[in-house]
Amino acid sequence: MRWDSEERRSGGHREHSIDDMGTKIIYFTVNGRPEQAEFPVDCPAQSLKDLFRSAAEAGPHDILKLYNPKGNIINISPALEPNAPNSCYKLEVVAADCNSEPLGILGLKVKRGILGDFERKLQSLEKKILIEAGETPAIVYEMKKQVDSFREKLESVEHLSWLGLFKDLSEGAHKPSPFYHKRALHKTREECEHVRETFLEMSSLQVSEEVRQYLKTPTFDNWQWEDAEIMVLLQVMYTDLDFTASFNIEAEVLQHFLFEVYRHYNNIPFHNFKHCFCVTQMMYGLIWLTDLRNKMESVDLLIMLTSAVCHDLDHAGYNNAYQINARTELALRYNDISPLENHHCAVAFEILEKTESNIFRNLAVDQYKRIREGIIKCILATDMTRHNEILNKFKSILPAFDFNNKEHRDVLMMILIKVSDISNEARPMEVAEPWLDCLLQEFYNQSDVEKLEGLPVTPFMDRDKVTKPSSQTGFIRFVLLPLFIELANLFPCLEQHIIHPVRKALDYYTEMEKALERESQNWAQSENAAKAKETAADGHADDAASASKPDQ
Repeated sequence: MRWDSEERRSGGHREHSIDDMGTKIIYFTVNGRPEQAEFPVDCPAQSLKDLFRSAAEAGPHDILKLYNPKGNIINISPALEPNAPNSCYKLEVVAADCNSEPLGILGLKVKRGILGDFERKLQSLEKKILIEAGETPAIVYEMKKQVDSFREKLESVEHLSWLGLFKDLSEGAHKPSPFYHKRALHKTREECEHVRETFLEMSSLQVSEEVRQYLKTPTFDNWQWEDAEIMVLLQVMYTDLDFTASFNIEAEVLQHFLFEVYRHYNNIPFHNFKHCFCVTQMMYGLIWLTDLRNKMESVDLLIMLTSAVCHDLDHAGYNNAYQINARTELALRYNDISPLENHHCAVAFEILEKTESNIFRNLAVDQYKRIREGIIKCILATDMTRHNEILNKFKSILPAFDFNNKEHRDVLMMILIKVSDISNEARPMEVAEPWLDCLLQEFYNQSDVEKLEGLPVTPFMDRDKVTKPSSQTGFIRFVLLPLFIELANLFPCLEQHIIHPVRKALDYYTEMEKALERESQNWAQSENAAKAKETAADGHADDAASASKPDQ
């Protein structure tokens, strides 16, 4: 399996897209450069994606999009339709990871150098300002740009890398990343305004029935949609569940609410606006799959969907353990009790306090009070330290579950938002795996900061101890599956939709973990063999030297 540009550049190409050996040829362009990929028709989907990633020279966390000649997005999979050189696909890197690791500078392996020292101090300064002021001054961004520019010039000179002045090459691809991001933590006014205008332009467009049905499934691929489009899809959810009609939510108020929600999600690897959408979309899908519209009141469904939309508002990328250990303002404000979740709730109701974005403004006081109580209960349930408490409560009522019992419904609502919040592994692998990469990046950022500040390092976030498969196998076995199985006990139809994919994901990461272990063992054996060979060679040299000496 290979991708090839030389054959295209030389003017030659194959006459057929599938040869007699069952090899498929796909012609495409990357940044206007003609390329071709050659692979077996039965090759694994992930291998093909890696092939295209190599052709695009994309990083491991970059998101790829492939377009057909009509300009439509198509999946990168072995089922790609063969094409000809005159009908090339177009490959783009459209969502580069904002945390691409420019330099290992967090004090783990930094050796010396003025640049490394200055960059480290700049990061420390930025973090202090962010904690105290909530935003970074323009002058700090300008300084970072200058440092980045200088570093890129240095790193572009490959023959200097052996000096090891700025990074330890023995780390290989496993290198620490800075805890600040190339994009500002908060969205800029210009960025928000552009997305808002695009959203408002699109909001009156009719979403096709095909997309509406696709939106109700756990297989929905979030990576194909931009932020403005995502807001349109969220608007569709409120409309198709009849919330706009039942609760008298005006279109412009709903649009303003969704925009304010978008604006209050930060530019961090995982807990961002796209994560908000994924959780909400899974909740929306579960409502339809389990026929909850005929089992629960509309107000409860409104609570669940809105809770999903708001559940991680203004998340800064550091979990509750960090907030508490670092004694942040949030931890002090909420007395170490679910500081993040309490903050997400508070931000949600700050948005809802404004008349122009209060989607509940036409409701009676009692109804608003019920909704507020329900949203707080649901968002606080997403604190994973309460996982066992909530799951055990659900298991205890499950044998006699009654939809007419308010306490039973409240626990179910908490279970549904918990399932939605951690549901990525229930999605197709090509959708789920990039999310794991994003999550690990956020974890590693936090553990790097914890080491830098001398705080207790969260074990499952430590880049020196955690691998991609090891982070998932235990989580799937002991958290995901027990939770999902209990929900499926109440709704057996979910077995095929969320449990089967999670079991496949467990198999996938278990095999990956075994492969890494074998690779590690092979490497250790090779190292031992090399050392033994070197020792033997030294012994022969000593013997030869002794034999050559004259007798005394």
